[in-house]
Amino acid sequence: MDAQDEELELQYATARVADEEVLRYIEIKEEARKLYGSFKPVKCPALGNQQVSFPSEGFNHLIYRIPKQERHPRVQIMRFELLTKARQLLERTNTVQEYEDYLDQVIGWKYKKKQLINTKIRDWGFVAIINGYRIKVVVRQVGAGEKQFLSVIPAWSTKYYRDIKIVRNTKGNVAD
Repeated sequence: MDAQDEELELQYATARVADEEVLRYIEIKEEARKLYGSFKPVKCPALGNQQVSFPSEGFNHLIYRIPKQERHPRVQIMRFELLTKARQLLERTNTVQEYEDYLDQVIGWKYKKKQLINTKIRDWGFVAIINGYRIKVVVRQVGAGEKQFLSVIPAWSTKYYRDIKIVRNTKGNVAD
């Protein structure tokens, strides 16, 4: 996600998140953390009823864009509000809208030492309208590991031609 996309996301969040909610940011964040912690793995029909878990990395991705670079509180609150809808989407969806696989280096243990290991990463993107909200959920699998929730994104714009409208979509990596 580039700076322009971040600015558009912040503008969208500013229009959706009230000032009163921003003042309660810490409280909302803790409520979201408790909610997220209560999520059990779900079976996703689009992935052949394989389970998708909700690890701490997924919640951290809602807070941080990249390590040590926190998202704006309004953007975080907007994403927190979409968590239950993201879970519903994963339980109900039958179609994968986006798929990407690539090699990346991840930190792992090899010969009793931490090392960078080339690993295949798979990202799936699911887009749906849940209770009037158009959202995108990203699921990631690292190597042969389990499929894990990575992020929920308000699909606030798209660059595809639909309904005689052309609107802008996020660019780049499925997981941004």
